[in-house]
Amino acid sequence: MTNGQKLRKVLSDPGILVLPGVHDCVSVKIAEKIGFGVAFTSGFGISATMLGRPDFGFLTATEMLWSVSRIVNSVDIPVVVDIDTGYGNPLNVIQTVEEVVRIGAGGIILEDQEWPKKCGHFEGKRVITPLEHVEKIRAAVQARGDSELVIIGRTDSRASNGLQEAINRGRAYFEAGADIVFIEAPQSVEELKQIAAAFDEGVPLFANMVEGGKTPFLSANELEELGYKIVVYPLAGLFSATKAIECCFAHLKENGTSEGFGDILKFKDFEEVIETAKYRDLESKFKASS
Repeated sequence: MTNGQKLRKVLSDPGILVLPGVHDCVSVKIAEKIGFGVAFTSGFGISATMLGRPDFGFLTATEMLWSVSRIVNSVDIPVVVDIDTGYGNPLNVIQTVEEVVRIGAGGIILEDQEWPKKCGHFEGKRVITPLEHVEKIRAAVQARGDSELVIIGRTDSRASNGLQEAINRGRAYFEAGADIVFIEAPQSVEELKQIAAAFDEGVPLFANMVEGGKTPFLSANELEELGYKIVVYPLAGLFSATKAIECCFAHLKENGTSEGFGDILKFKDFEEVIETAKYRDLESKFKASS
């Protein structure tokens, strides 16, 4: 069973699907260990941790695919990967999606911003025409072949063109073959309701909850009541880790030791996260006999 098929099986279950955002192999392994059945790679998080830069389109296709390939292949659960705009025209989308399928991703998010893109909760986003993105969606559908890769069609047009334009684009992307519709950065609960009311029950809707972002911060239960099928919390892990590192380093600077710092893993605890025992066992099978 491909990861696309696994993801579709999860999506067929009743209730809303909650996705944790991950930015590296450690964070995705923690998500799997905690019990999440699906994870999501945050382009914002990868840009921040890989380059130390904001999500302004600095990452190339090669860098993004290199990063997500390691994330996807470090766990057994399906992963939805952020492939930004597909990195060019429909031909580039085909190349990108074929590589994503080869990597083994369960799904992708494909957005309609101009390149270089920006985080969906930043100012100054620009979008391509609806027809251009429809062609990209169609290209992605062709390129996934029989992998059953889940395609999430995202529009960032709410910011520049208004909510109704974003809804119209969402409908067009679904008709072009997207499996799920993602209207980025609605700015009120009323807008979230309008989006849900604008689509038939058979159209799965995706919500993005960013702490301090443009969209009202709702729980999964609240979003399910509104009619959403998937919600991602893309930066909760990164923001929490960043705060923990900052506090730990401040403690170290002030005290000259990490002793006494509160929530910190011991060496053996971290070994469990990265499965050291599994590799010790594997290593033992190849030791030269004395």
